[in-house]
Amino acid sequence: MKGLEHFIYTILGSKKKKRLVIILTALAFFGTLMMFPTKLVRAKMLPGKSDNTFSIYVDTPTGSSIEQTKQVSECVIDAIKNEKEIMNLELFLGQGIPLDYAGLVKGSAMKHTENVAEIAVNLTDKHTREEASFTMVHRLRPVVKKKCEPIVKGSNIRFIEQPAGPPTLASIVVEVHGDNLDKIRTISYQTAKILQKTEGLVDVDVMADDIFDKYELIPDKEKIARSGLSVEQVNNIIYLAFEGMEIAHKNSKNNPDQIPMFLVLAKRSKTLPDQSRIALLSKLSSLNLMNMKGMMVPLSEVVNIRKVKSNPKIMHKDLDRMINVTAETDMVSQVYPLLDAREKMIEYFSREYNVTKEPGMSTYMFDLHLTDKRTGEKFLLRWDGEMKVTLDTFRDLGGAFIAALVLIFLLLVIYYKSFAISGIILLGSFLSLIGVILGHWVANFFTSETFFLTATSLIGFIALMGISSRNSLLLIDFTKSLMECHGMEKRKAIAVATATRAKPIALTAVAIILGSALLASDPVFGGLGVALISGTVAAVFVSLIFVPVLMHNAKAMDFKPADSCDVNNIAITK
Repeated sequence: MKGLEHFIYTILGSKKKKRLVIILTALAFFGTLMMFPTKLVRAKMLPGKSDNTFSIYVDTPTGSSIEQTKQVSECVIDAIKNEKEIMNLELFLGQGIPLDYAGLVKGSAMKHTENVAEIAVNLTDKHTREEASFTMVHRLRPVVKKKCEPIVKGSNIRFIEQPAGPPTLASIVVEVHGDNLDKIRTISYQTAKILQKTEGLVDVDVMADDIFDKYELIPDKEKIARSGLSVEQVNNIIYLAFEGMEIAHKNSKNNPDQIPMFLVLAKRSKTLPDQSRIALLSKLSSLNLMNMKGMMVPLSEVVNIRKVKSNPKIMHKDLDRMINVTAETDMVSQVYPLLDAREKMIEYFSREYNVTKEPGMSTYMFDLHLTDKRTGEKFLLRWDGEMKVTLDTFRDLGGAFIAALVLIFLLLVIYYKSFAISGIILLGSFLSLIGVILGHWVANFFTSETFFLTATSLIGFIALMGISSRNSLLLIDFTKSLMECHGMEKRKAIAVATATRAKPIALTAVAIILGSALLASDPVFGGLGVALISGTVAAVFVSLIFVPVLMHNAKAMDFKPADSCDVNNIAITK
């Protein structure tokens, strides 16, 4: 290690070289931080997870028939069934699939209408499959949407992947709060249009029923009585004509319960040629009931037809009326589309509303408050979903990181009784962030998809604080011993200590790198592995080059020879 000792000794003897080391380290640190705004390194809660299944949600416009939903669903199945990695498909019409991890919070269990369907897609085992499930979804989504959504105008087809972390309603959720339900709906659809035009967002959906015209059939009790009929007769024939009804039961030795028997008219008989009032009236005129005198009475004579608007469901959260607007990300982080869409929303809504941002760094710091310029009505755009989980996680991990820094600093101050020495150790540890960020940038060149800085990456960085601190502690303690016990001058002692401790520091680094290499290829914990590997490499260079420069410049390192010292415990390179 004589070469390293001479190298450090030479640097410490020149002010220009010491200044150059500090400048280069500072440039490296701020340069790596700039990789975030320049998007060379991107942050995300967790990377995409390759699984053995994914789901496809089919939503036709509210009020659509089961036949229309089936047409769109069968189109989806035809479009993907020839994929060699798909083993089988299961179609659930008018209901959700049996609850899976993703469907726990997406409302699959509450789907019981004719305009919805879900398709479960089962793939070959992910360990033997070349293509990950999330890249398959990325490839199939535009093809299926282009082919199948036009079949029924207004249909929405969404590809739902199994989440790598906690399940959420969607990657990005915008909650539109307010008291005026009509205005909420208008703002929700305007928000959805902005999200649809935002790069990186797909499967945009407004979780609100469409309002459509419908006809109510109201039995006229007075006319029914005068015609010699009963209200029950009228109700039964209406249900039979349009829906079908249970008319009897069948017993079976293989079934402990009675099996209901339904009477349903043929599709041609119960289907109207169009959606007009005349077509409905013609249908009712063809249905006759026999009264108590044996006379046939047309149903149209005792039933009134009234055209009304449908009643959409009303959603509440914390007793506030609201509508959710959801969007999924297409192999990108949630943060960048959010920031882009938020700026567009501020610009768009500023035409009719006074837009104010959430003050401070609160949990809801991205929320937007809208005040109508004419009426003074107030509305709130609140961001939620996986994006909210990401921000909360990064905030909590950031708090844990700051807490670790403070605790380490306090322990060092108690041990060394010097703020300067403690600051040197802490700064050397913090600079391992250079390697963490650079490692993720380099990893991008070896993966087919973006290698994100994830929550597990931050966990790795927090763990590095202790490892990096240990390196600096070795150098400072050994330098102090050389100066106090051997009377070495400061520059020589730092160079000798660096050269002597370089081997154990390097061996420790190699052990960490080899152990972390097993994690680097993991889809979820890959960020942790890369952070430990690249951060450890950076910590070694910082400890052996940058920290000695800081030690030489620090007056707190001017130790004087001690009166008594155990020299047998001090190893010096010869």
